[in-house]
Amino acid sequence: MTTLGTGVLRIRHWLRDHPLALDAALALAVLVAMIIGSFAHPVAGEGLAIGHRTPSVSSVLLMVCAAVALIWRRRNPVAVLSVTAGLTVVELVRTDPPTPVVVSTVIALYTVAARTDRPTTWRVGLLTMAVLTAAAMLFGRAPWYSQENFGVFAWTGMAGAAGDAVRSRRAFIDAIRERAERAERSRDEEARRRVAEERLRIARDLHDVVAHHIALVNVQAGVAAHVMDRRPDQAKEALAHVREASRSALDELRATVGLLRQSGDPEAPTEPAPGLAVLGDLVDTVRRAGLPVEVVCADRRPPLPAAVDLAAYRVIQEALTNVRKHAGPGAKAEVSVVRVGNTAEITVIDNGSGGGPDGEGGGHGLLGMRERVTALGGTLTAGPRYGGGFRVHAILPVEARTVEPGEPGAAGRTGENA
Repeated sequence: MTTLGTGVLRIRHWLRDHPLALDAALALAVLVAMIIGSFAHPVAGEGLAIGHRTPSVSSVLLMVCAAVALIWRRRNPVAVLSVTAGLTVVELVRTDPPTPVVVSTVIALYTVAARTDRPTTWRVGLLTMAVLTAAAMLFGRAPWYSQENFGVFAWTGMAGAAGDAVRSRRAFIDAIRERAERAERSRDEEARRRVAEERLRIARDLHDVVAHHIALVNVQAGVAAHVMDRRPDQAKEALAHVREASRSALDELRATVGLLRQSGDPEAPTEPAPGLAVLGDLVDTVRRAGLPVEVVCADRRPPLPAAVDLAAYRVIQEALTNVRKHAGPGAKAEVSVVRVGNTAEITVIDNGSGGGPDGEGGGHGLLGMRERVTALGGTLTAGPRYGGGFRVHAILPVEARTVEPGEPGAAGRTGENA
């Protein structure tokens, strides 16, 4: 089924890229339908019977010419309609009963309605309907009020209405697409504007911090160098001012740069390839910091996709960081990584007595974990355990996918602060 669907999709794309080939195939199908219909004739008491008449050579030539004209129906629809309508009138005048050359006119009128505007459709459509119906009524063998004559009127009218409906739907879809693209451009421009404003604010803050304090350091260092030999006490005082100014500059720079970092970010990440493959190194680092950690990790073969592997590692890293910060003295942590069907379950629990990560407020640890997991189509739950401690549980799909805003999974991108 997959191979069949792929083949159909390729054929559709090829036909879309080669419209002339599609129109040629349509013209061939219309020609076959007209020739088959030319052998049919209504017989009293039997209805429509096949084989009661044979089309003449001239009728076949008219049908071939009308079908060939349909090949260029998209390039010049009004001209093709004129040709097919003229051939239909000729057939209605000279042959009794006429062969179904009118089918080509129906296709051409549909094309005019679908590819032009509504006023043109009304004018050309009404003219075509009137001319063909009048020719059928005036030159046909049947009475003017026969259903065959009104059938010509009905088929041409339905062709114009169907083409106008298709054109309106295409215009509606194009308008929706254009609005979506315009909204996307507006969002991108707004994002760039906000980034530019934020860069300007950070540059202004850094300029204020660095320019002021470095200027003080420069002045005081010059004073110290000038009086070092003659007045050591004054030089010592100037150096003290240098030290104080540099300390203030460092503190303000640290505060400014701290605004650009999340509180849950590691201070100095040194892992060469973040993922469950280096989970042991992460656990050893935490143990050396004084937190006992037990790990239960099932066989990881086949390995997780890169995005899922990184998310699992980051969840464990952030959860252990929260245990160190909030669980209190004497706490222990347990880490579990298991594969369950098409998902990977990550669990980090502790028996600490300190408050949960949401107790301090203002951080973004759990929020960042939840966003990372939800972006892959997974779920994350975090909260106090019954009897004490805290539990973080993440379920990650092995075949990760990106959750778009507005999908049900995207609603979970809210959570506690670490």
